[in-house]
Amino acid sequence: MPARSQPALIRPSTVLPAQREPITIITSDGLRLIGEVATPISGDRSHGILCLHPLPTYGGMMDSHIYKKAANRLPALAEITVVRFNTRGTASDQGKSEGEFGGGVTERADVVAAIEYCFNQLQIKELWVVGWSFGTDLAFQHATDARVKGLILLSPPLRTTTEEQLRFWSEDGRPVIALIPELDDYLKPDEARLRFSALKQLELIAVADAKHLWVGEPFVHRVLSEIVRIVNLGRLPLPTVY
Repeated sequence: MPARSQPALIRPSTVLPAQREPITIITSDGLRLIGEVATPISGDRSHGILCLHPLPTYGGMMDSHIYKKAANRLPALAEITVVRFNTRGTASDQGKSEGEFGGGVTERADVVAAIEYCFNQLQIKELWVVGWSFGTDLAFQHATDARVKGLILLSPPLRTTTEEQLRFWSEDGRPVIALIPELDDYLKPDEARLRFSALKQLELIAVADAKHLWVGEPFVHRVLSEIVRIVNLGRLPLPTVY
């Protein structure tokens, strides 16, 4: 009988088994957006997340490290399908999406098309939208499709989201969970509690010692664990070896 291989520590570069395929999302104004779907080996798409990336004018893209690590790990560790894409005019190793950066306004068509793709083409049963930084404003403003289970927000700066949009989500009642780094450059936990006061169902999680970009494996593990807690609780605790 062959000897079993020893479990290996999950490192920043670890890529675990999944079905990975490039996707192209077509917007209502005719743009082709570059993306990727990472599905559990089982093919089960019961649980999924759609990732809205940080500000592209500051280097944000579908391969921003939290999202790349989510795609590399969560299909295998948590049976979660991870969908990433570049908003208009954004480039990554996979390629550049057509169009030009729209300051979060014209990106409405991108978010709507991506949600439609998740439900209609990928047939994801339960979809959560995960926004990071700029992506949190996109989520608040454009991910209002009634089929979305809720929002998971990483380092929300609340740059362009209005009180009216916060009230929409408060009245809507779907879950909104915000992970706020203690050392965030834009919105720290105490200020976030005030700024989010209109959002009655908000679950605000202050993360000690964390910064806006969540650099460092302990913070990556914390973010991915919170995502799994929300999306597929039965797969916790998230292992650190595979």
